Amino acid sequence: MGRGRCRHPSSGGRTPRPRPPARTRLTRRGRLLVLLLCLAAGLGGTGLAIAAWDTGPGPTPRAAPDPATGGPAAPDSPGEVSSDPPSRARVPDSGSGTFAPARLNGSPVGSGTLRRYQVQVERGSGVEPDEAAAEIQRIVAHPRGWARNGRGRFQLVTGKADFVIRIATPKTADRLCAEAGLDTGGELNCETGKGVVVNLKRWLTGSPRFAGAPAAYRHLIINHELGHALGLGHLGCPGPGRPAPVMMQQIKGLDGCDSNAHPYGTNGTYLAGPAL
Repeated sequence: MGRGRCRHPSSGGRTPRPRPPARTRLTRRGRLLVLLLCLAAGLGGTGLAIAAWDTGPGPTPRAAPDPATGGPAAPDSPGEVSSDPPSRARVPDSGSGTFAPARLNGSPVGSGTLRRYQVQVERGSGVEPDEAAAEIQRIVAHPRGWARNGRGRFQLVTGKADFVIRIATPKTADRLCAEAGLDTGGELNCETGKGVVVNLKRWLTGSPRFAGAPAAYRHLIINHELGHALGLGHLGCPGPGRPAPVMMQQIKGLDGCDSNAHPYGTNGTYLAGPAL
């Protein structure tokens, strides 16, 4: 046989090499593992993966979509992510009835008469006061909000305030709203003249009638109740397919309008509707 050609051990010639000891040979399971590893390497270029083998950390969470544009928003603070979806949020029906104030102070935003506000959260609600205050401050300062469009000047404070924004469990919210003669039925938020009462259920889960995540619905909560604090009443839908005004009670139905969480459009136009 010519040079460079192999001879089968059974055809004579050189003495067959001894088989390696059993401890150095691949078992059937080992050969299968090697085969799967090779397949995984080959599939890597196609974007496929074997999910069961992914034991490392998951991808870095992305910031929640910007409610103003529907596109991705840069985080307002490192590591900021959206809250749990409604199906996973745990909402206690009642809490301690006492409130813990946030410890954050902010700079004034907007123009006109300054209104200082404090944020308080009911103890036992599971919501951190400082986190809630930071989120409300971002909502107030949003480019499509009241402050950025000349309708008010607001500042988050820890001391003396013109009004208080309280996040309360449903039963506590009902009690506080009832003191102002309002029936919220364990579901609604209210503005009492002394401040804003946010129902914890709405804060954590959003609204089944609102096309958006709870983080987006929180803009509607704050903007609607701040609108009342500015002396504005309820509005209706201006027409099918048009953005619902923030002063519309969108949780009770949209009447053909599209969900909207901001007082102003992307072009700076005030999103109004017929007075109710």
